[in-house]
Amino acid sequence: MNETQFKTPALDLLKATLGYKSNVRDVLLKKIIDGVISELTDEKGIELEYDNTSHLMFVVDLSAFRYENKGGGMMPRNLEYRLRNLIIKFGGGSIE
Repeated sequence: MNETQFKTPALDLLKATLGYKSNVRDVLLKKIIDGVISELTDEKGIELEYDNTSHLMFVVDLSAFRYENKGGGMMPRNLEYRLRNLIIKFGGGSIE
């Protein structure tokens, strides 16, 4: 699975999490998913495995948080914990 194929189920799961059935907010939700993936890979240095369901669910959960909090607010502890685990296990940290 590649990044493009990863984004389709991410969008479907995000819409299910938020309770949306229509396509009205798809453009916004896709941009949030793109932003989360970009942040994880470019800023946090995490090598996402697109076949890994825990990576998919983290992207969905973080995207839902970003949507519901309009990009602000403190990240919930469960997301912080999962992000730290991803950074440790999948090569995040400072890139020099």
